[in-house]
Amino acid sequence: MAIETNRTHTFAQVVIDYDRCDACGLCVAVCKGAPLSMMDGVVQVDQAQFFGCIACGQCMAVCPQDCIRVEGRDLSPGDMFPIPQLDFNEAYASLTDLLVRRRSVRNYQDTAVPRETIQQVLDAVSTAPMGIPPSDVEVLVFDNQDAVQRFTADVMPYFHKIKWLFSDTMLTLLRPFLSKENAAMFRGFLAPAIRGILEKYASGEDWLTYNAPCALYFYTSAYTDPADPVIAATYAMLAADSLGLGSCMLGTIPYCFQYSRKLRHKYQVHNKSQQGLMLILGYPAITYQRGIQRRLGTVRYFS
Repeated sequence: MAIETNRTHTFAQVVIDYDRCDACGLCVAVCKGAPLSMMDGVVQVDQAQFFGCIACGQCMAVCPQDCIRVEGRDLSPGDMFPIPQLDFNEAYASLTDLLVRRRSVRNYQDTAVPRETIQQVLDAVSTAPMGIPPSDVEVLVFDNQDAVQRFTADVMPYFHKIKWLFSDTMLTLLRPFLSKENAAMFRGFLAPAIRGILEKYASGEDWLTYNAPCALYFYTSAYTDPADPVIAATYAMLAADSLGLGSCMLGTIPYCFQYSRKLRHKYQVHNKSQQGLMLILGYPAITYQRGIQRRLGTVRYFS
């Protein structure tokens, strides 16, 4: 049975040009959907095996004779392209330079992000590993400051609606039903964050989307891994930084979409979508002079 997603319900079709195939077996080695196998020196296609063809494209990517065609599940041979060659030492150095320069930016210039630059970010996102193909990750693009501010204004009634849940009285009543960690998160972070966002907004300051000139909301269907939009947003964050933009991930917005039918309806987010992640971005208004050393909680090797 084919793996179902929000976009497809069928197998991809695999066609092998046996006149060109030299039975090297590389396609079988990388096929983890498992429709490909080797029998008597011939590559066999059996969609009844394991998952059938999920259109990962691995077989086309490794075939030295270019004799495999996969069609379906949003994949075709025309989607293949030559892989750029890299000096891996230089690539790692460039990547770490980008990573250590990155900061969560909440102060932006009053400058629009060109549509072409947004598309470059989205092009980078499309390369991310996002679950079983085809990706069910969807993106809402708020491509100018007015659009971001209209969205922010739409979110504020939701915060007003739920703020009573985070009152001291309600948190005290809820305490027996919450884990120690959740209780600490509610009281120490969510309650003051929601109060602060509302108070600042009432005084004319935006502490939700920070007057950003662009925002991307990544979310996915109920069929896929909940990590998929987080991976997509991470790729977007790094791509944005590589283009001279600053960015900041917002974890509060997904709850608004998850629990507000009105928001989902207005922005055409399907009701069974999983919580996603919002990334705001723009040209930084403040230049950072130093990086900040971070440390992991713990690292354990098992040899």
